Amino acid sequence: MEDRGWWESFQTYLEFRYDEVLALAIEHIWVVLISVALATIVGVGLGVAVYRTARPRELVLAVCGTLLTIPSLALFGLFVTIPGLGLGARSVVLALVLYGLLPIVRNTIVGLLSVDAAVVESAQGMGMGRAQRLLRVELPLAWPVILTGMRVSTLIIIGIAAIGAYINGPGLGDLIFTGLARIGGANALNEVLAGTLGVIVLAILFDLVYAVFGRVTIPKGIR
Repeated sequence: MEDRGWWESFQTYLEFRYDEVLALAIEHIWVVLISVALATIVGVGLGVAVYRTARPRELVLAVCGTLLTIPSLALFGLFVTIPGLGLGARSVVLALVLYGLLPIVRNTIVGLLSVDAAVVESAQGMGMGRAQRLLRVELPLAWPVILTGMRVSTLIIIGIAAIGAYINGPGLGDLIFTGLARIGGANALNEVLAGTLGVIVLAILFDLVYAVFGRVTIPKGIR
C-alpha cells in the first residue's frame, strides 16, 4: 500500500509539473550538446596534435586525467569566482568541457595510433601530404574509436551537468537540489525522483542516438 501511495503521488506530481520538468530536460539537453561539441573540438584537436610524440601525449593525458579527478562542486565553486563566468551556464559549460576531455583525447590518440602504418604509407605513396593523410585516411579509420570516446564523454557530462544547478546552472539538477533543500516537504521526494529519473532517461536516449549515429557514419568494413 505504501509503495502504491508513493507511486500515485509521483504520478500526480508529474501530471501537474510536466511542463516544468520537460523545460528543464530541454535545458539539460542543450547544455550537454554544447559541452560535448566543445569538448570534441578541443579533445580531437589535442589528440591530433600530440599522438605522434610520446612525451607531449603522456603530458596531455595526465592533465586531462587530473581534471577528471577534481570534485565537481569544487570546480564549479572555483569558476564562480572568475570574472566573466560567475553563476550560471558559462561556468557549468566550461567545467563540463574539462570533464569531458579525457575520453575524447584518449580515444583520438588510440584510434590514430591504431591505423595500419601500411595504409598511411600507401596514402603517402599516392602523393598525399600530411594534412590530406590525416583528414582522408587516418581520422576516418580512427572514427569508430573517437566516437566511442564521445559516447563515454557524453554520459559523464549528462551526470555532472545535474550538479551544475548548485551554481544556478540549467537542467534537471534544479529539481534535485530543490527537492533536497525541502526534505520533509510534501513534494521533496517527487522533485528529487523527477530530476534523477530524468537524467537517467536522457542518458539512455543519448546512448541510443550514438548507437544509431555509429551505424550511419561507420562503414561496415571497419565496425
